[in-house]
Amino acid sequence: MAFPNQLEALKSMSLVVADSGDLEKVKKYKPTDCTTNPSLVLKVVQMDEYKHFLSDAIKEESSNETLKGHDRPYSSVADRITVNMGCELLKIIPGRVSTEVDANLSYDTQALINKGRRLIELYESKGVDKSRVYIKLASTWEGICACKVLQDEGIDCNMTLMFSFAQGVACANAKATLCSPFVGRILDYYKKKNDREYSATEDPGVLAVKRVYNYYKKYGAGTIVMAASFRTIGEIQELAGIDNITISPTLLEELENIKEELPRKLSTEQGAADCQDEEFSNMDEELFRKMHGEDDMAVEKLKTGIEGFVDAQTDLESLLNDLAKKDEKVTAA
Repeated sequence: MAFPNQLEALKSMSLVVADSGDLEKVKKYKPTDCTTNPSLVLKVVQMDEYKHFLSDAIKEESSNETLKGHDRPYSSVADRITVNMGCELLKIIPGRVSTEVDANLSYDTQALINKGRRLIELYESKGVDKSRVYIKLASTWEGICACKVLQDEGIDCNMTLMFSFAQGVACANAKATLCSPFVGRILDYYKKKNDREYSATEDPGVLAVKRVYNYYKKYGAGTIVMAASFRTIGEIQELAGIDNITISPTLLEELENIKEELPRKLSTEQGAADCQDEEFSNMDEELFRKMHGEDDMAVEKLKTGIEGFVDAQTDLESLLNDLAKKDEKVTAA
C-alpha cells in the first residue's frame, strides 16, 4: 500500500506517540497516544495560550492541606497541572496519555507507589478511566519495584529513562506495560565520549533499543517497547516497525514532508531470530545493580536524566509559588 509520506507509513507499522503537551501540535499530527514529562510540562505552561493550567490548578488545590506547612507545598499543584493537561490531550487523541511521577521520588519505592495511585485518583475524579493513562516512572531499581506493585493493582506503567539492557530486562520481569529507551541520549553520550559521528545503522542508541526489542520478542515479554528521545530522522527510520515510537513535533513534521517509501526494519519474527542474549528470568536487585552498574553510559544518563526532570519540577513549583503570591497581593488590594 502506498502512503503519502513517511509519517503515515510509520503509523501503519508502529503506534505513533506525540512527545508533546502542545494541544495544537497534537491536533495537527493526530498521534494515537501522547507522552509528557516535567520538562515538556514546564515548556507548555509558559506559553501564553496555556498559562491557565497554572491558575486553574492552584484554584483546584487551594483547599488541600498539603499547601500548608509542607516543605514543597506546590508539588501537589504540579500534579494537578499534569493531570489537567493529560485530560485535555485525551479529548484529542484516541489512545492514552503518559503522566510522569515527580522525579524527586525516583529512589523511594513507596513514595512512587503512593504518587502513582494519587495521579490515577486525580484522573478518575475528572471522569478519566485508568485504562487511558500510563504512569511514568524512572527505571531505577526502586521505580521498577514500584511498577510491579502498581501493575498488580491494574495501574499500567511506562518505565522511562531507560538506557541499559539490565533496565530493559528488569522492567519486563516486573510486567511493565511499556518501557521507553532513550535513543538520542545514548547517542549523545557516545558522540561526546568518542568524538565522532554515527550513521543511523551504527547509532548506539538504535542498537541498544534493538537489543531490548529482540530480547522481548525472543522470550515473549509482554512489555511494549516505545523508542523515545530522537536526534535525527535516520534513527526513527531505522526503528520503523517497533511497537511504539514517541516523536517530537519537529521530527513529526520532517517525517510528514518526506515522500519516499519507508521500509520496515523491525518485526517480531526477525527480532526473536536476531536475539543473542540469554534469558534473565530471575533478575534480583544484586544482579540488576551489577549489570546496570557496569554500563557507565547508563549510570550517567539515568542520573542526569532524573536530575534534569527534578530541575524542571523545581522550576514549575517556583512558577506556581510566584503566581500564588501575585494572586494574594491582588486579593489583598
